Amino acid sequence: MASTEPRPGPYDAPVRGRTAHLVAGLLLGVVAVSWAAIFIRLAEAPALSIAAYRLGLSAVPVSAFALARRRAELARLRRGEWLLLTASGAALALHFAAWIASLSRTTVASSVALVTTQPVWVALLSALVLREAVSLQGVLAVLVATAGGVTIAGADIALSGEALVGDALALVGAICAAVYFIVGRRVRPAMSLASYIGVVYTVAAALLLLAALAMGTPLSGFSARTWTMFVLLALVPQLLGHSALNWALRYLSAPFVSVTVLGEPIISTLLAIPFLGEWPGPVRVVGGAVTLAGVYLAVREEAQLARRRAELDAAAPA
Repeated sequence: MASTEPRPGPYDAPVRGRTAHLVAGLLLGVVAVSWAAIFIRLAEAPALSIAAYRLGLSAVPVSAFALARRRAELARLRRGEWLLLTASGAALALHFAAWIASLSRTTVASSVALVTTQPVWVALLSALVLREAVSLQGVLAVLVATAGGVTIAGADIALSGEALVGDALALVGAICAAVYFIVGRRVRPAMSLASYIGVVYTVAAALLLLAALAMGTPLSGFSARTWTMFVLLALVPQLLGHSALNWALRYLSAPFVSVTVLGEPIISTLLAIPFLGEWPGPVRVVGGAVTLAGVYLAVREEAQLARRRAELDAAAPA
């Protein structure tokens, strides 16, 4: 029978005495991830090149660790699991390609707020594709996030048609991230985190590299600053940021972590003011706030679904 013991929350034993350290680590991860948009905008390279190097440089240490410490686990994977891993890597590649491309067309505030709608798309796709029931709260989450997105789009139409294209690309990035999450949810329980991200990062990086070569996108000849941004993207938001978030998930509840991660668009928007000279403007601030409210509702919906799945697993015969 599956375990009915819940994941420890931020105030649960045995981590009660370490709450401050755990939350500090989680906040460090959120801040690290928030730098991604800034590094991307400072890199003078095509979106496909940036995406390929971000994932390629991140994949090297993770896949090396997986091969050294998880070789037997990788050898046990079945054909169906490899197909799911490939699909997950393809979705991740499309996520980064679309989102990074959006940052060259619209503001950091708009792009990050829209790409953060991933939980909303998870709820929507789970209902449409996986036929999972969606509560009134889930429907409300979609409607609220849509209202926020329309508000942001309205502000960007006034800016330029190109900005609207950037908004659309950010939404494509969010949808692809949702697919990545849903596919990963099917295969992740059978694998360690190192093996999973080692394979997925490698697949995504390889697909982005092949796409860049096929489209004639330059992969060399960049300035020293751009190469520095590539390295920082791999080290700070990808390895440090995502590792800290995954570490926090071992001890803190998933809803608590998910809600905290909503600080990313706020921090990214604030960082864009001194580093890029981008002020969001009142309409984008309102649109971003409404969008994040919808995402928050979607996170709560996912938490409730996760509890229901755990209860069904616990009730199932051994």
